[in-house]
Amino acid sequence: MNKTDLLRKLYELQDVKYRDMQIKIIPSVEPGSVIGVRTPELRTMAKEILRSGDYREFLDELPHEYFEENQLHAFIISGMKDYDACMEELEKFLPYVDNWATCDQMSPKIFKKHKGALLEHIKKWIGSEKAYTVRFGVGMLMEHFLDDDFDPVYPEMVAGLRSEEYYVNMMIAWYFATALAKQYDAVLPYIENKRLDKWTHNKSIQKSVESYRITPEQKKYLKSLKM
Repeated sequence: MNKTDLLRKLYELQDVKYRDMQIKIIPSVEPGSVIGVRTPELRTMAKEILRSGDYREFLDELPHEYFEENQLHAFIISGMKDYDACMEELEKFLPYVDNWATCDQMSPKIFKKHKGALLEHIKKWIGSEKAYTVRFGVGMLMEHFLDDDFDPVYPEMVAGLRSEEYYVNMMIAWYFATALAKQYDAVLPYIENKRLDKWTHNKSIQKSVESYRITPEQKKYLKSLKM
């Protein structure tokens, strides 16, 4: 895949108003690096690139210059069907992830079939010094280990995190809000016993109260636990 041809295609798909909106909601990205291509079009491009098999050179070209290149990279990884190859490329890419959109929209489908191996990587990711690597690790724990594979040790892992990074703390709050919706009795003690820092504690409650999966009675009780 030739970079010149790739950029030409991206600029053909450019939506200037969408670009301006993205610049506002993804503040960690340099404005000049945003072309303004909508996510469905990037996902379609990634599928086409995967089908062609012509993506090795692109995946090795790190760091990328444009936000959309990072998005394509994330979507290509997400669509890879070989677990070992997927994880290898993911580990190479994670240190270069610099925004919440690329982090949160990267979700390899193959992970569902390899949860045991995935968990070992999650443990490493949440101990990273890179904010978006930590955010990705917590996100994967939220996506894959709050249903049938839930274990009380997992919220304990997340509750132990402390960060000065807004996007890490927001993901922790998102994790606990989702965990309350899915595993209320097991996770409630983390809120009752104030195991999180004040901001994350209150944000977890706020997001829980906004959820339709939390009952009115549960919402009332959670509100009473605000710090």
